[in-house]
Amino acid sequence: MSERQRANHQLSVPLRLGTRGSRLAMAQSGHVADALTARTGRPVELVEVITAGDQSTAPVHRLGVGVFVSALRDALLAGEIDFAVHSYKDLPTAMPAGLHIAAVPPRQDPRDALVTRDGKGLAELAPGANVGTGALRRIAQLHALGMQLTVTPIRGNVDSRLARVLGPEADLDAIVLARAGLARLDRTDLITETLDPMLMLPAPAQGALAVECRADDPDMVELLATLDHAPSRVAVIAERAMLATLEAGCSAPVAAYAVVAEGEPTGSGAEGDVVQEIYLRGAVISPDGNRDIRLSRTGTPADAAEIGKALAAELLDLGADSILGPHVHDGPGTQQFGSTE
Repeated sequence: MSERQRANHQLSVPLRLGTRGSRLAMAQSGHVADALTARTGRPVELVEVITAGDQSTAPVHRLGVGVFVSALRDALLAGEIDFAVHSYKDLPTAMPAGLHIAAVPPRQDPRDALVTRDGKGLAELAPGANVGTGALRRIAQLHALGMQLTVTPIRGNVDSRLARVLGPEADLDAIVLARAGLARLDRTDLITETLDPMLMLPAPAQGALAVECRADDPDMVELLATLDHAPSRVAVIAERAMLATLEAGCSAPVAAYAVVAEGEPTGSGAEGDVVQEIYLRGAVISPDGNRDIRLSRTGTPADAAEIGKALAAELLDLGADSILGPHVHDGPGTQQFGSTE
């Protein structure tokens, strides 16, 4: 076989993309696979990897750190797959040795979505209405609204959660889940209301995907970099820097949302350079909603990590550590928000 034939053969061999087996994980991995093939011509095959989180029925906040990603990372390091796609908010903030986030594709809308049984919006729900959700962050913020809602912790994939409010045996008045998951499954028609971040601040990195490969595979790093979306990466860097600086444990309701936008021109007239600006909002909320610290900070995208760290420091100065409780010192990067589902 000639060098050219060998190269052509290598290019025709499908790249192995590791993914969880849920419908949502398969859908978002499929989107990444299609985008990579479209940009590079390389075929991609999906390889299902079962994670500890998929095998457990325990509440998300009790499962521990990285339960939805550790098996994928083990398969990657073992060479069983070539790259993996994660819901970015599932990743612990501490990066393991030997792996590299090669791309953050364009982020889906990171806001939370409300789906109700009778089409009522959040403000129309009656006191005592039973609202289901899986994240302590959402539970805490629902309590903080002061609407006397009954909040029920729920787990499961998107379809099983929707069945709790829309199915023939529905037992909830409403559910709150990530809008991004519904969008990737083409189910946005079921959304009653997309929640304003002023009411329900998203989880750090919600709606974003992380495309990960081995750090010692420069060809794969270069290939996957074609999928990277700089504004999405910058926003996630700021949000997760705040999270890592807080050193939040797995039971801490922490929220963050960064927006990258064009600022004012720095020069005069049409020739002035337009400088991008990043606007980061962060919050720490007690599980019962009685204590709620919210702050914001702005800066340039180049300083995204420093903006996140500085906002976390301000939150701590105002007493966030007392809300985070004893888990705050579990170690850097231990926050686990659970699956996007």
